[in-house]
Amino acid sequence: MTVLPYARYCDEILVQTALLASLLDGADLAARVPTCPDWTLRDLAVHVGGAHRWAGEIVRRRATEEIPAKEVPGAEGPEGDDPAALAAWLNRGAEESVRALREAGPDAGVWAWGWERSSSFWARRMTHETLVHRADAAFATGRAFEADPEPAADTITEWLQIMSFVQSTGYIPEAAELRGPGRSLHLHATDVPGAEWLVELGEDGFTWRHAHAKATVALRGPLTELMLAFNRRQKPDEGGLEVLGDRELLDFWLERSSFG
Repeated sequence: MTVLPYARYCDEILVQTALLASLLDGADLAARVPTCPDWTLRDLAVHVGGAHRWAGEIVRRRATEEIPAKEVPGAEGPEGDDPAALAAWLNRGAEESVRALREAGPDAGVWAWGWERSSSFWARRMTHETLVHRADAAFATGRAFEADPEPAADTITEWLQIMSFVQSTGYIPEAAELRGPGRSLHLHATDVPGAEWLVELGEDGFTWRHAHAKATVALRGPLTELMLAFNRRQKPDEGGLEVLGDRELLDFWLERSSFG
């Protein structure tokens, strides 16, 4: 499974935001989000909408340094607790961000916190930020959640890249513990051909690749459920998933990749 075309990421930001915004209709914005227990549903929506505006401003300005959130217009969200006003604000921020991304194109050089300082980084990051938080909103409102296979698989690939990056930079101390020769994890989506990942822990860290191979522990099942578990939105043995092998190693990985 490969990363998506730039235009698809731009489209997905709009699609995922519209789906997330639809979950606010008639919802209690003060409801707690079970997968992000420090947040209310309003906090969640403002976080996503603020992230869209922040990323869009970075791209629009072609910023070469991080822009403080306080300098981003409208990032604090609308006043009051009207779900319709919040949904409209959320969609508007996504539209503004996507407009900036499309005008910039995929190769514009801009500041980013990751390994790739370009507009492409932000298009992909905002797609997955929105998709995963849509799942959070679904859990908070008691609604069903399903994800298209390509972006769902790409969230797993990107998260492995993020963890590899933070391990190499030392930015997240817990990531440094993801090592240990002779241990491996296999992620296997049983309903999407080719959606498999093999993570191998070594002396100096971990590596990963798309492969079908025997591992110390395997997590297998439907891709949407696999994505949710790998993003720590549900337990590995929920949603029809199976854990085969060393469950402690899987828990070890999930505990040390939980900063996002």
